[in-house]
Amino acid sequence: MKGYIHSLESFGTVDGPGIRYVVFTQGCPMRCLYCHNPDTWPIQQGEQIDSETIIKNYERNKHFYKDGGITVTGGEPLVQIDFVTDLFEKAKEKGIHTCLDTSGITFNTQENYLQKLNRLLKVTDLVMLDIKHIFDEEHKKLTGHSNRAILDFAHYLSDHHIPMWIRHVIVPGITQNDQELFALGEFIGSLKTVKVLDALPYHTMGIVKYENLGIDYPLKGVPALEAKDALAARNKIVEGLKHYRSTHSKS
Repeated sequence: MKGYIHSLESFGTVDGPGIRYVVFTQGCPMRCLYCHNPDTWPIQQGEQIDSETIIKNYERNKHFYKDGGITVTGGEPLVQIDFVTDLFEKAKEKGIHTCLDTSGITFNTQENYLQKLNRLLKVTDLVMLDIKHIFDEEHKKLTGHSNRAILDFAHYLSDHHIPMWIRHVIVPGITQNDQELFALGEFIGSLKTVKVLDALPYHTMGIVKYENLGIDYPLKGVPALEAKDALAARNKIVEGLKHYRSTHSKS
């Protein structure tokens, strides 16, 4: 099966455990204000590459990936759920660790979708879930979409025992907010399978892509976040997580 691919990275170190072969799929319904890959937005564009070719590329250098595997990111990979499933099924036949980096925005409870999702999750070792904003109205401002599907997806993963890494970008004036961060922590505390929490500092490295595409950058003038501020934000999330678990430990 062929997928629409934006790019491939043969030596990824921040896209899951170990060293990864990273597949950037094309197409995303979200319009996050801080997105640094606006060139991945259009659907059914990019190079069409079949899953067998990706597996062969991985196998050619598999000695580099002994503690890693394949990560599919985007764009939004669940826009191409059939392709990702086909790729991951081939990967598991080879004993390759599989990681899905997603926002979960496509999640819904229609029977046909859940059948496809469950088939994919059977061959997914790890989900890296981006939670953009815990408050729905602010999430709409930030991404153009409600966060309800994303939060439902997180609970679905938890209920189905799928390991998760949670990612949250800390943006000055948007998510660098103690109330939001504490509430996010409380939500994460309700999930049973979270293994890692990443509070990622907002950066401005994507601005040049907007200029090249002739698109106005929505967060022009917002400064990059310092690492110490990202750490402080993570601590606030953990505070909320611990609060939730301490108040629900006997329930």
